[in-house]
Amino acid sequence: MSYISHIELNDKHSPPPTAEIEKERRVALYDLLEENKFEVPTHSGPYHLVLSIKEKRLVFGVSKEDGNPAAEFHLSLSPFRQVVKDYWAICESYYDAVKNLPPGQIETIDMARRGIHDEGARILLERLDGKVIVDTDTSRRLFTLICILHFGI
Repeated sequence: MSYISHIELNDKHSPPPTAEIEKERRVALYDLLEENKFEVPTHSGPYHLVLSIKEKRLVFGVSKEDGNPAAEFHLSLSPFRQVVKDYWAICESYYDAVKNLPPGQIETIDMARRGIHDEGARILLERLDGKVIVDTDTSRRLFTLICILHFGI
């Protein structure tokens, strides 16, 4: 019962996403809803999650399936700024590489992209410590969504 059953990104203040970003969003949402571990220590799940950015803070709005609030916490975006910037830079390189480079070079860029993504997920795990319990895969997928929210800010 410790999982996210519904997730919403409140990105109404973000610029329109590129095709690549929209694809990343769809894949991350699908993968997250297919399999995740997310537990608020004081409330049993399943949960609905709304992710947003308000006043330069990442906001996790967590409610139970019946709509009753379970938790809300705000994380500073500062620890994520550089890794998000690096992630989008390497993603641009990756998207360009897929169009123009041989598979060996694409694989090298993809390995770097995964390394940066893993770093972002690790930071998120640290920031969520004591607030919610998540596994590494869930943290990776949530980090992708944080990057998408952060796009254009």
